[in-house]
Amino acid sequence: MLNLSYEPNIIKSTENMTREEWLNDRRRGIGGSEASIVMGVSPWATKRDLYYDKIGKNPIKIDPEEDNWVAKQVGNRLEELVAMIFARKTGLEVYEDKNMYSHPFYPFMIADLDFVIVFPDGTKGILECKTCNYNSQFKWKDNQVPINYEWQCRHYMAIKNCDVAYIACLYGNNDSEFFIRRIDRDYELEEQLIQEEKNFWIDQVEARNEPPYEERPDLVLESIRRYAGTPDKTLPPINLDEADKALIERYLQLAERKSRLDAMRKKIEQEQKSLSIPFVEKMGKNCSAVLLSGNDRYRITYNPTSRKTVNKENIVKLENLYPEAYADVVSESVSRTFRVKKEAA
Repeated sequence: MLNLSYEPNIIKSTENMTREEWLNDRRRGIGGSEASIVMGVSPWATKRDLYYDKIGKNPIKIDPEEDNWVAKQVGNRLEELVAMIFARKTGLEVYEDKNMYSHPFYPFMIADLDFVIVFPDGTKGILECKTCNYNSQFKWKDNQVPINYEWQCRHYMAIKNCDVAYIACLYGNNDSEFFIRRIDRDYELEEQLIQEEKNFWIDQVEARNEPPYEERPDLVLESIRRYAGTPDKTLPPINLDEADKALIERYLQLAERKSRLDAMRKKIEQEQKSLSIPFVEKMGKNCSAVLLSGNDRYRITYNPTSRKTVNKENIVKLENLYPEAYADVVSESVSRTFRVKKEAA
């Protein structure tokens, strides 16, 4: 049962703190943006990534914009504007909070907030300010809150011992392109969060015990690639154990099943294309057609799409003629392809 008679500890002021100082202090505990990682629902990082960050092995990026300095600066500089829009839309008083806090009972739980809300009755809440690009607004539709932001707010409410948090998100260039979401404190979820963070900090970080990979496969594979280092094709093959055979055979079974389904999909697509031919011929330059049949109405669209492409020859030409421009617009990434083949012994 939660003890609700407490005030958070103030660790230090963040007013003149450099980013490097903030990063170092964050490694002394679990911050709000890391709560979703501990809960296993982060879109960007695994518990193993967070563990390595906390023990100083390798810093992690909480989100993919960490290396995008423009997006990062936009987000930081617009926080105050987001808070102002929120205040104007709600009529609530807000002020910036320039302290780093810790939970009095669980000191590994730390928080530095964006803004504090003062309600008319004198009670206070938390305001978390966000920005996102226009194409990401779907994540907020139908009163939704991205799950990583929800756990961030629940982490802050637990530390600050307050009952309400709001998230305000600006996704355009006017105040109508703005989301406001309210999150009420849920003590059952808060207990789960505290227990997970406690287990992670004590049983894994302090005990120097690597957490297992339990997240979605794409995230885990990216994490493994990150720590494996640069691939080296000159190295000899490693020897696997007999216990690995069952997994390999299952992988091959799935590959064969996928191949059959791909063949079926291609066959279906070809039949659909054949069925479309008479309609495409009838439509000519028209981009839509309609069929009314009793209470049924069918609409066919055949809209043009365009995209710009550069063939390989022109890419080589660009590199040779304008090497500086080429270097500015081309980035190199390394990926690895996993394949399994059964060979004769």
